[in-house]
Amino acid sequence: MSKEALITINGQVLTEAQSATVRVALESFSSDLNDEGLGDDEHGRRMLKLYNERINEIRKPLYLKSQ
Repeated sequence: MSKEALITINGQVLTEAQSATVRVALESFSSDLNDEGLGDDEHGRRMLKLYNERINEIRKPLYLKSQ
């Protein structure tokens, strides 16, 4: 049983190592966004909120344990 999520991109199933790389990249991006933000104006704050919402949506299946 794989410890990483099964990720398919345009019909190509990623290897476990590739899936781990996607997971780490997502978490790094999330960390950078939250540390640096996207500006103090309304647009930057809104974009940060929307990115965080999409990241949280992706995290749900990414960390879901297969049965």
